[in-house]
Amino acid sequence: MRKLLVYLKDYKKETVLAPLFKMLEATFELFVPFVMANIIDYGIGGADDGAVLRSGAILVALGLIGLLCSITAQYFAAKAAVGFSTKLKHALFDHIQSLSFTEIDTLGTSTLITRMTSDVNQVQNGVNMVLRLFLRSPFIVFGAMIMAFLIDVKAALIFVVTIPLLAVVVFGIMMITMPLYKKVQAGLDAVLLTTRENLTGARVIRAFHKEAEETERFEEKNVALTNLQLFVGKLSALTNPVTYIIVNVATIVLLYTGAVRVDEAIISQGQVVALVNYMSQILVELVKLANLIILITKALACANRIEGILEVTSSMQWGEMAATPEIAEGIAASVEDGEAVREADRMAAVVQNGNTAPAVEFDHVHLAYEGAGGESLSDIHITVKKGQTVGVIGGTGSGKSSLVNMIPRFYDATKGTVRIDGRDVKTYGMEELREKVGIVLQRPVLFRGTIRENLLWGRGDASDEELWEALSRAQAKEFVEAKEGGLDAFVAQEGRNLSGGQRQRLTIARALVGNPEILILDDSASALDYATEAALRTAIRELPKETTVFIVSQRASSIRHADQIIVLEDGETAGLGTHEELLAGCEVYQEIYYSQFPKE
Repeated sequence: MRKLLVYLKDYKKETVLAPLFKMLEATFELFVPFVMANIIDYGIGGADDGAVLRSGAILVALGLIGLLCSITAQYFAAKAAVGFSTKLKHALFDHIQSLSFTEIDTLGTSTLITRMTSDVNQVQNGVNMVLRLFLRSPFIVFGAMIMAFLIDVKAALIFVVTIPLLAVVVFGIMMITMPLYKKVQAGLDAVLLTTRENLTGARVIRAFHKEAEETERFEEKNVALTNLQLFVGKLSALTNPVTYIIVNVATIVLLYTGAVRVDEAIISQGQVVALVNYMSQILVELVKLANLIILITKALACANRIEGILEVTSSMQWGEMAATPEIAEGIAASVEDGEAVREADRMAAVVQNGNTAPAVEFDHVHLAYEGAGGESLSDIHITVKKGQTVGVIGGTGSGKSSLVNMIPRFYDATKGTVRIDGRDVKTYGMEELREKVGIVLQRPVLFRGTIRENLLWGRGDASDEELWEALSRAQAKEFVEAKEGGLDAFVAQEGRNLSGGQRQRLTIARALVGNPEILILDDSASALDYATEAALRTAIRELPKETTVFIVSQRASSIRHADQIIVLEDGETAGLGTHEELLAGCEVYQEIYYSQFPKE
């Protein structure tokens, strides 16, 4: 939790004023039993109506001032807590955006959503209540004990015994429940994961008539969470009855002691009432403190979970190094490793020769995903010239997407080097690399808004003319023109109001808007009919000559006209060449091709 307090630094004034005004309210509240004692002893006991009125006016004044202080304190506490949670959400979201796909895959989407929403809200409530009550309750407890000592030392000794006993109960329950609340939040993650899977895959579940099984799976997770919450709730619920028993027993002892002291004329009846009132104040404040501690326990558990995300560092560090001879020479001079020296010399040669290097080069690349049992790609060595169209084909799980995902650096090679324009992709800044590479992923993702807003993700300053040109190339112009509003037509979340083919064509157009030097189409035409796909291929071939295109597809017809075709099998290069060369000498390509076209 301490690491998160940095987000309160802009609310120092509020974090001081909120507890300060609460302390003032508590101070005025401590004077109430004293005033009541005066009313009983001097007003009622002495039959002095004036004393009753004066003391009553003081009570009203104390109440109004206390109310004003309480409202002011709650205003400052709420302002600080809401501002804190806003900054924390921004920081957490920025941090998640900075993580590589490896960390996001490892953490899981459901737990990230829970920590961005439920956990942050719990921490916000914890901060709010701490500022309001964390100092007020102990202040009244110890203040009431001091006031009791001012009335009568012997009677006040009861407070000395009662307060530590209550503290043991409250803090003992807190220590037991704190780790259990962490398990509750983990259970909430599991329920959210199941819910998200079911809502995302609702159509698949209904298509296979698995509603009953999925309902049972959800109930299993939900019942486990419910049972854990009930167990923790029962432990937490012990706080109130146990504290009431202790305080009520203490009150009985106090009344007996007070009665004896009154009979001995040591203290007055009004002072006994004041002592009982102070004991009642202690009871109320300790119950508040107990509930506050339960809330703080939840908040601390959630804060630790949030800290856990913030402490995760990205395995992918972005470089801003420019490929200049001076830098290359500096690397060669400072690094003794022979491979690093050769890489630096090669970079310097590329720059001095006017950067005639290949558009993309896979230099003995290996890739293994985090936690995977083996490599997804092994010893890939491929060179792609500028302006070439490259087809990537292979069976399911052969590593096609893994190969192209290393070009925009979604994943880093575990061995070997991926180069763009002769430079290691690790030396590029993120913005520089994203401007060079445009990618259309397997699953088309559109965001809620308009068609124009989605297309402008490709390049924010693109004109309408450029947007229509990209739509035309992507074979999407016709259906966009037919929609009411054209470019300003509404797009639902994930493009649910569009067909699969329309979504794919819009995502292709979005990539084309950026005029990338390297365009990657990762099985992005699977929902298109053959005629539309053929028209799309023709439009792609008409891109500027310097545009290098990677087409990943299961269809041999999609890549047969490519300048170079990469055939993958089990993460290894099974063939490399043109359609005719592979059809003549690559068994894997022959098997794929003849499974789709009759053998002549």
